[in-house]
Amino acid sequence: MAFLRNHRDCLAGMDFFTVPTATFQLLWVFFVIHHGRRQVLHFAVTDHPGAQWVVQQLREAFPFDTAPRYLIFDRDGKYGSEVPAALSGMGVKPVQTAPRAPWQNGVAERWVGSVRRELLDHVVVFNGVQLHRLLADFVVYYHKDRCHLTLGKDAPDGRGVTARPSADAQVMALARVGGLQHRYEWREAA
Repeated sequence: MAFLRNHRDCLAGMDFFTVPTATFQLLWVFFVIHHGRRQVLHFAVTDHPGAQWVVQQLREAFPFDTAPRYLIFDRDGKYGSEVPAALSGMGVKPVQTAPRAPWQNGVAERWVGSVRRELLDHVVVFNGVQLHRLLADFVVYYHKDRCHLTLGKDAPDGRGVTARPSADAQVMALARVGGLQHRYEWREAA
């Protein structure tokens, strides 16, 4: 995989993770994440994943020839032969990880860990609609507010550092993701 180092801006990864609901239903979250800026390009929730569904999600993730040059994914049986064929048809070089080697798609695995620790460990999911809404809020927070060490303590969408505007300014907490996370900014005292 040494050839991927030269094309970091053209590299993405995709994967699934599961979320149990309060009624013991199992929901699957599919996502595609850009490796360069750690941006979640697309996500979707389903209770019946299959190869045709994944192909449709990839079409929605990469409309109008916006697909990356390489897409890393594991050897999950849900992909079948249809997903690699669809990727090749989109002009993407599919890169499958070795068996039992999740570290080869580390950016995707790291995002799953962040979602679990920062969101799913703190809520009870009732259904797919609620999970989709929670994930949409989390992705906005993740892109605009959450700092990443690999990005030089910046957010994927970029986040400017603001100096303290005056001696009277105070740090204010702005609630994100329904109050589970916060962003802190300087505000003038009232």
